[in-house]
Parts: sequence; C-alpha cells; structure tokens
Amino acid sequence: MTEQHAASPEPSPEEHEETDGRAVLESLVGEWFTVPEAAERLGVALSRIRQMIADREVLASRVGERRVVAVPAKFFTEDGPRSELKGTFTVLADSGLTDDEIIDWLFTPDPTLPVPGAPIDSLRAGHKTEVRRRAQELAF
Repeated sequence: MTEQHAASPEPSPEEHEETDGRAVLESLVGEWFTVPEAAERLGVALSRIRQMIADREVLASRVGERRVVAVPAKFFTEDGPRSELKGTFTVLADSGLTDDEIIDWLFTPDPTLPVPGAPIDSLRAGHKTEVRRRAQELAF
C-alpha cells in the first residue's frame, strides 16, 4: 500500500511578492517593537499603543513569521511617538502611498539628504521641512 500525502498548495506569485516585500521592509527598518514591547518601553497600556496606531501617530506593519503587528523603533523617543511623524505620514498618504510604502520610503537610504542615511534619520536630526518637501514631490 502506498501512502498518499496531500501536497501543500504552492503560494501564488502575489503571495511570493508580498512575502519578499515584507522581508525587505523588515530588514530595511531593522529594529521593530511589537505592541507589547512598545507599551513596556513607554510605560503605557497596550491600548494606548493601539490608539497611537489608530490615530496614525505611528504606523505599524505585520512582521515576522507570525506576522505580528509591530512599529519601527525609530518612530519613538523615550517619551512617546516622534511629533514630526504624523504630518509626514499625512503628506505621504496624500501622495497615494500605503502604510508599508510610507515605512519603506522613510527607511530607504538617500545620499542627497542633509543627514547621512534615510529620511527617518533626517527627521530625527531636525530636518522635518526638507523631508516633507521631498514627500510632497511624490505627489507630482
């Protein structure tokens, strides 16, 4: 008697692309905080972190093998979400970018910025106006 094994379905090309895109995003960002980790670091309730995500004070993505909701660590200071992010998120979303595309744009290195690194690094260094100007250019 031969034993039959059910073949697992092959992922579609879209699923492969999504998985590859998520892996790139995860490595581009580097350090992520899950909702519980962010709450612990900031000393707030889980519901407060979820509200920050809902209010778009920070953006989150599903990361890792278990696809848990996580926020890039650079989106926070010791006191909470970076104040310059919310308006920057709005400008980028108005340009038609999804949340994952916004995170990707913020973390993609750009040698023409005033601070070495990515737009998030320029924001953290106080160059909010320059970053938002470049974000507005995406709409055109």
